[in-house]
Amino acid sequence: MPGSTAGGTPAATLISAAIVKSKRRQPGVGFRLSAPVSRAAGDYIFMRILVKHVLASSEPKEALLVKGWVRTRRDAKDFSFLELNDGSCLASLQVVVDAGTPGSEDLTHFTTGASVEVEGKLVPSPAPGQKWELRASRIRLIGRAEAGYPLQKKGHTLEFLRTIAHLRPRSNLFGAMFRTRSRLAFAVHQFFQERDFVYVHTPVITASDCEGAGEMFRVTALKGNIDEQSQADFFGRSTYLTVSGQLEGEAFACALSNIYTFGPTFRAENSNTARHAAEFWMIEPEMAFCDLQGDMDLGEEFIKAMAGYTLKQCAEDLALFAKFVDKGVTERLQFVVERPFVRIPYTEAIEILKGSGRPFEFPVEYGSNLQSEHERFLTEEHFKSPVTVFNYPREIKPFYMRVNDDAKTVTAMDVLVPGIGEVIGGAQREERLDQLLDNMKFRKLRPEDYWWYADLRRYGTVPHAGFGLGFERLLMFLTGVSNIRDVIPFARTPGNAEF
Repeated sequence: MPGSTAGGTPAATLISAAIVKSKRRQPGVGFRLSAPVSRAAGDYIFMRILVKHVLASSEPKEALLVKGWVRTRRDAKDFSFLELNDGSCLASLQVVVDAGTPGSEDLTHFTTGASVEVEGKLVPSPAPGQKWELRASRIRLIGRAEAGYPLQKKGHTLEFLRTIAHLRPRSNLFGAMFRTRSRLAFAVHQFFQERDFVYVHTPVITASDCEGAGEMFRVTALKGNIDEQSQADFFGRSTYLTVSGQLEGEAFACALSNIYTFGPTFRAENSNTARHAAEFWMIEPEMAFCDLQGDMDLGEEFIKAMAGYTLKQCAEDLALFAKFVDKGVTERLQFVVERPFVRIPYTEAIEILKGSGRPFEFPVEYGSNLQSEHERFLTEEHFKSPVTVFNYPREIKPFYMRVNDDAKTVTAMDVLVPGIGEVIGGAQREERLDQLLDNMKFRKLRPEDYWWYADLRRYGTVPHAGFGLGFERLLMFLTGVSNIRDVIPFARTPGNAEF
């Protein structure tokens, strides 16, 4: 809520507690309101207040301390204006520095990008569009910004900002993006914790290929021809960076009922599209005693919850995305929150696409995966609502998905949303041992490599289901940012691990 911290403490209370007794503390003396500043005596020091709390103040304040980075400085004859931002919110705080203010002798070094601290008095601002300004009583330069500082106050392309990924969080767009990413990560945990899911940390290093695609990064301590001596490697076998925590997650679901993972995953896929990265984060719930219908229910509920959370809790930053990135993002999120999901089998989706008369770039044929253009047509044009497609052909899905009674399809499901297409892929898992072993044979996998996974079917097997959702793909949907490289702090893509 505006004017409150995440923990519910009013921002005004935090600002009122800006002065702390630091030396010769007396019993019962703690925070004091508008206490005098006595640096010579050393009795009081200022506590730094975040800009977002200053701007949310409900009343003027006699003494505050803020620290941050200078966005701009404008000089007049007898005073200067500083625009100060500390990353805590999109808005900056205007600081007025009169000539002769202690520290103003260094004012020429208060250039864009410099880090500074300011003590002053919070007063109503006469300028339109801003409620408060800070009248400086003392300023201090913390760190200079050299003349070549690349983030000057002007427009920058996303391509340029990727070349300075270490500095781009200071820009308005990427500050908004990574605040939103932080809040949504919290929302993910909140969603599952409120529903009694147990958070499980699955391994990053694994010997199992969950997807069976073979596009994995090898982890080795060997030198030379590593393929000829895998038993001599650190773990005594070939190991890889994980593509999914699903298999290990199933083991925990078959003990704790409902679990979820949320961690980094890796794909050694030589793809340079706007939707693919070599390192990304995955959200993967697994539920014991659950079928495909329950899996679809949870997936759809999750997407609606994340869209609703973004609208309510990220409104300031979302407004920036709506203004400069995707003018329709707010309406799209409201669209998803308000409308029920349509559910259709894969065969019906194919029939709709083939009968549309649309000249798709990728031909539509039974037995092929739906492409983004197909998924967006279904959600944005045909149904005009989010869509969940289920029961895919067995041939195009992994070995762990439950085979339907027709022996031709599996209990797979994809949740599709406007603007991006698929955001969730999931399935009811194959709980029957004989059928699981047959699936491995069908996929030319060695059962001995998955002995422990098969054991889950030997000892108290239960129907269970789950899904995977790429966190970055979710962020793209929620913000309208179209390239995955711009929703990850430091993107890892083919040929790029600069930072």
